[in-house]
Amino acid sequence: MSPDVSTQAPVEPATASAEPGPVKAVLDHLRGYLSKVRSGEVGALPAVAGIIALCVFFGLAEPVFLSVGNLANLFGQGAAVACIAMGLVFVLITNEIDLSAGFASGVAAAIMAVLLTEWGMPWPVGITAAIATGVLIGLTLGTLVVKVGIPSFVVTLAGFLAFQGLALIILDEGTNISIHNETVKAIAGENLERWQGWLLLAVTVGGYTALQVSRWRRRVRRGLSHEPLAVVTARIVALGGLLTATVFLLNLERSANPQLVSLTGVPIVVVLLGALFVLWSFVLRRTRFGRHLYAVGGNREAAIRAGVAVDRVRITAFVICSSMAAVGGIVAASRAASVDPNTGGSNVLLLSVGAAVIGGASLFGGKGSARAALLGGAVVAIINNGMGLMGLSAGVRFGVTGLVLLLAAGVDALSRGRGSFFGRH
Repeated sequence: MSPDVSTQAPVEPATASAEPGPVKAVLDHLRGYLSKVRSGEVGALPAVAGIIALCVFFGLAEPVFLSVGNLANLFGQGAAVACIAMGLVFVLITNEIDLSAGFASGVAAAIMAVLLTEWGMPWPVGITAAIATGVLIGLTLGTLVVKVGIPSFVVTLAGFLAFQGLALIILDEGTNISIHNETVKAIAGENLERWQGWLLLAVTVGGYTALQVSRWRRRVRRGLSHEPLAVVTARIVALGGLLTATVFLLNLERSANPQLVSLTGVPIVVVLLGALFVLWSFVLRRTRFGRHLYAVGGNREAAIRAGVAVDRVRITAFVICSSMAAVGGIVAASRAASVDPNTGGSNVLLLSVGAAVIGGASLFGGKGSARAALLGGAVVAIINNGMGLMGLSAGVRFGVTGLVLLLAAGVDALSRGRGSFFGRH
């Protein structure tokens, strides 16, 4: 007697993926990432792609661009702009602007120079006074914008003019003040010992690994959505490899005459940039203030209804911006070993705003990160450095930087659906 076919288990079609679990998880993660990119959430992708493309182009056009000496020089050239851009990110997130950040950095640097050189104060006093100046400037600007209700464009434009005049007054209408303090000069002019660079690398990669693994385990334990472990591992390996290569290259001799003077090691300013990046990344991503900052920039009315102290958050953003401008001024003064009326002037503000936007901060508010400032600062520094090596004029460099900024702003506008290029309104 034949068996009753109705009682047999149905045969499932062979549609199950032949991919191993981890591989499928990684592919699903990549598909999700590509889906986000297509929907407009490009993040730091344009800036990273721009850095790679620019390095390839300038490396082929001028081989000296890829030299170890020029690599170290890039860090020094872009450090001040990156510092100011990190502060500008906070203001941009709240959908405001600060046009005075450049000359605010000059005023802070001038006060530090006067205290160190003319008054003979120790370096802690000079640096503290410079940063305190930034805090006072930010508090004043933020109060005028938030409490008085003057648009930030107008307030900071007035500050742009006023701080330029204040710097001239402090510097006796144009005096160049040299900085002789070795500690201050070392910020942007000296390097770590080779062993210190390797120790810093080990601490950085070890800390990053611990953070990534701890976060992954915590999300798995709580049953929350999480990245595949292979993706986390790849990120750690990629960062470790990049930093190892950088430290190795910077530890090579880059002096044209090593017998006379030796130049090796990671520049100290890199350590400063790294510390500031960690600090502000933590503030933006791991604190209540950071969450409130994004809420205010994304939808101010909703933030008010949610009980966020909107006025305090906005004023604090201006304080952080001007304080970081002061840090940028200190770095610029250290690199030049002097301060003059042009410190913080010229194209510093434009490059700093450009760096923040190119890196991924939005001019429409609610979007930005410390990483955006560093990546954008790298793009700006690479353009200036590479075109300088090619012998191109300042006009061409400004034009190209402006086009890159316009492209970045256009990508941001289209990604938010504010552009009409594709029929969106």
